[in-house]
Amino acid sequence: MEDFINNFAEQIDETERNEFSKDTKFKDLDEWDSMIALSIIAMMDEEYEITINGDDIKNANTIEDLYKLVNA
Repeated sequence: MEDFINNFAEQIDETERNEFSKDTKFKDLDEWDSMIALSIIAMMDEEYEITINGDDIKNANTIEDLYKLVNA
């Protein structure tokens, strides 16, 4: 989980890593936008070989929700 949070945090420049946890509601971050969503989709494909789409992100609320997709 910690590696996933680190990989997630690398996609977002403005927020410090220590502000991320499994319970972070990523859509509430000031810099969250469609470009970061695409970065998360690409990161999950490259790092975890998991294909997700916009609906997966729309249905997730926290970083842990996205992490569960990796382990599904």
